[in-house]
Amino acid sequence: MARPFRRVADLARALTRSNRDPGPGRNAPPPPAPFVVDADIPVDIGCIKVFRAENFPESGPSPWLDQPDAQEIIARRVARREITPRQAEICRSWEQHGYYVLRGAIDPDTIDEAWEAYEAAIARGDVTLAPEKAAEDDPHPGRYLNPHLKVEAIEQLLKHPVLVNFSSMVLGRPAIPFQTIASHKGSQQAEHSDSIHMTTYPVGYLAACWIAMEDIHADSGPLVYYPGTHRLPYLFSHDVGISPEDFKQRGYGAYVDHYEPAIQREIRDHGAKPEYFTARKGDVLFWHANLLHGGSARADIKRSRKALVHHYFAEGCVCYHDLSATTSAVHGPVESLPTCGASNPDVAVREQIAL
Repeated sequence: MARPFRRVADLARALTRSNRDPGPGRNAPPPPAPFVVDADIPVDIGCIKVFRAENFPESGPSPWLDQPDAQEIIARRVARREITPRQAEICRSWEQHGYYVLRGAIDPDTIDEAWEAYEAAIARGDVTLAPEKAAEDDPHPGRYLNPHLKVEAIEQLLKHPVLVNFSSMVLGRPAIPFQTIASHKGSQQAEHSDSIHMTTYPVGYLAACWIAMEDIHADSGPLVYYPGTHRLPYLFSHDVGISPEDFKQRGYGAYVDHYEPAIQREIRDHGAKPEYFTARKGDVLFWHANLLHGGSARADIKRSRKALVHHYFAEGCVCYHDLSATTSAVHGPVESLPTCGASNPDVAVREQIAL
């Protein structure tokens, strides 16, 4: 029987140990090949005019850890030595709870290098932060979307083998590093599922992680999450009454009026209980595409809560923003998408989604 992991380095080696098949826990993926949708019901991305969940067929395959027999699949993979007992433990927890915490996943020097480079980019004017003041005496600046595009050290952290390989393992496909968010303070963001913001076809092929860039105090407004809520039905714009026209006219006002109350009802109706990520520097919390989470209240507005959030898509998925009905930047400019009919899926399916 394999010994327990004593260091995160052990886990990193296990996640990259074998290259016998392209299954979970293998080496970091190569650059993506020309785009092909890997789904039970093929779609032609070039034919889709309105990228909304209701315009796609209901299709699998689901991520392997979302399948009804996931626990049996895990056991078989351990028996075949495709994953280690430690990886199996992680996968069982992910299937049950929808998240996993790796303590000390990123070493302090890497954390410090990335954050110092981010602060230097701010000082140079390469990164400009909005105030986003929660109160007049709020001393901390706002969040910044995609700092990895401006700060090489953050881009390297986005591609860190432990983070990419973990995401690949739980998704069951090679993970594509996609988006980052940097923050000096708690967001106090209302609870949500990432899948309305970063949606995939087939559904569920997104993994996210939250990296503590300093020790996180309970009064700073730590990340709040609700174990087990990844098993609740996905709620997309159509499900809560947000039309493409409504979002175009009202933006996130429609989201606040319709989506956020719907999520609060889900939490209340299912008796979901919150947990708070009071992490140490270098700890990482990974979560499922549908896990409900947000930013808790900042009890002490003076306290910082330095963090990076990363999002990873799986290869072979259509990736889009359900609210605005547009493709994700992971596919490149709209004009670079394949011409309708180029991939020649089933004609009936193509006609169904060409709205």
